[in-house]
Amino acid sequence: MRAVVVRTYGGPEALETVEAPAPEPGPGQVRIRVEAAGVNPVDLFIRGGGLLMHGAPAREQTGMGCDVAGVVEALGPDVTGVEIGDRVLAASTWGGFNRDFGPYADQAVIAVDELAPAPADWPAEQAAGLPLPGLTAWQCLDLLGLPEGSTLLVTGAAGSVGGMLVQLAAQRGLTVVALARATDEDDLRALGAQYVVDDVAKVRELLPEGVDAAVDPAKLVQPAHDAVRDGGQFIAVVVDGGPEEGRGITSQVMWAHSARDQLDALVELVSAGKVRVRVAATYPLTEAAAAHTRMAEGGLRGRLVLLP
Repeated sequence: MRAVVVRTYGGPEALETVEAPAPEPGPGQVRIRVEAAGVNPVDLFIRGGGLLMHGAPAREQTGMGCDVAGVVEALGPDVTGVEIGDRVLAASTWGGFNRDFGPYADQAVIAVDELAPAPADWPAEQAAGLPLPGLTAWQCLDLLGLPEGSTLLVTGAAGSVGGMLVQLAAQRGLTVVALARATDEDDLRALGAQYVVDDVAKVRELLPEGVDAAVDPAKLVQPAHDAVRDGGQFIAVVVDGGPEEGRGITSQVMWAHSARDQLDALVELVSAGKVRVRVAATYPLTEAAAAHTRMAEGGLRGRLVLLP
């Protein structure tokens, strides 16, 4: 099989496409034929050696990727609840990303408890585009626990996580203030945002006391924190370094994790037409470096997805 790996941490040029035997699934695992693999900001973080700052050991080779959609082609020992030929999707984080091969590949080994059924009529890029952004948004909202009618600022609202946050927050009855370019306003209002601003400083013009909470996929940190009311809540999404504490604001960092029940619920919402998976562009697997370069440039409206 072909797989994209990192052997020397660095920029997009650190991504290498290698040939390797198909991996064998162990207990509690399956091997899938990959139809599509989503590109996430955490992939860029791992490629650059970010896990080393969090105590992970250096590795000779690190497999890339997390989000995946494909077809089950082999079962590990004692695996139940899934059959060869099943179409599945997953946010694969087993081993804490410390593995030789990941979903950036023709074939991938996935923990069975990370899998959710993928509807047969979904395009592969849509199936691979859902897991981690959807789970991140879901878990942020659960962590906040805001009552209906609360105000929520979402930075980077046109992106993959931001767009999911807008939609799921609207589903929960929150008043969403979306931070994005003015050209994204119509799309974000269609997703459920009540307000769209192109400058975080304008939040206080709309709501002088500030929003009840902010989730910050755009990693603005302090400016987004400043838009929160006294006693409110702030969530940073996978960022090193937080805002200045004060004003009674509760600040937290979100590292999303795989959760089958949440993934099943997200699939149901998408299938019912209540949530959209937006795909900005697809790239061949062998052009993973180009996809990483594009992601680093920012300004995406939705997901980047690799196709083997």
